[in-house]
Amino acid sequence: MKNIIFSKLSGTGNDFIVVDNRKKSVINVKKFALTVCDRKRSVGADGVLLVEKSSIADYKMRIINSDGTEAEMCGNGIRCIGLFAYLKKIAGKEQSVETLSGLKAVTILSAVKGLVDVNMGLPKDEKMGLVINTGGKKFIGAFVNTGVPHTVILDTGVDVNEYGRQIRYHKVFKPAGTNVNFVKVVNKNTIKVRTYERGVEAETEACGTGSTASAYITNALCKTKFPTKVITKGGDILEIDADEEGNLYMSGNVTYICEGKIFY
Repeated sequence: MKNIIFSKLSGTGNDFIVVDNRKKSVINVKKFALTVCDRKRSVGADGVLLVEKSSIADYKMRIINSDGTEAEMCGNGIRCIGLFAYLKKIAGKEQSVETLSGLKAVTILSAVKGLVDVNMGLPKDEKMGLVINTGGKKFIGAFVNTGVPHTVILDTGVDVNEYGRQIRYHKVFKPAGTNVNFVKVVNKNTIKVRTYERGVEAETEACGTGSTASAYITNALCKTKFPTKVITKGGDILEIDADEEGNLYMSGNVTYICEGKIFY
């Protein structure tokens, strides 16, 4: 049995177990995530974030979902790992992070307040006017990849877990599937978002890439304005902005919850 030193952090309610894995203390990452993310039998989390060595950035981030699958990118996760890396003196306030979706730039705006910003890069693969028929309902949505695939639907009056799961596995999005965001426009600078996350296979308190995708799509379809405030299910707020080149930026608070040892 191993003793794995860990920290637990939360980005607007999206919680993660973070491990400095530069010395490869965790080898079987799927088994580790399935074990430690269990909220009834272990620490519990939406996923595991691993800091690993990189030859092209300050460090590499690996994201292992609670179901053991590996994700390309996680907006709230990269903000959490950014604060962790700064506090553990792995990287400075301006960080370059290698991910499966490319290099990302993270900025620690305030370590004391836990305020972290990330350049999410350019959105891609967008498809507007998607028609999805499922469960006796017809949804009109849009698709965009903000590091991972997201479908955005302007409807919050549905059961997010029920219809989110159906849309996540819909044939339109095979084979990879999609994350699903149900969005309500509050005003030209504010939206509410509820997200069914692929890999967690349930609605989460917040989703950074989903909030980014939702702000981008509502900006295109509903003429909302950047910077856009995104109110998450948990009530926390993320701010999404864009530069002249179209790069999207996400900022919000990170909470350093605890640290300790996991017997694994």
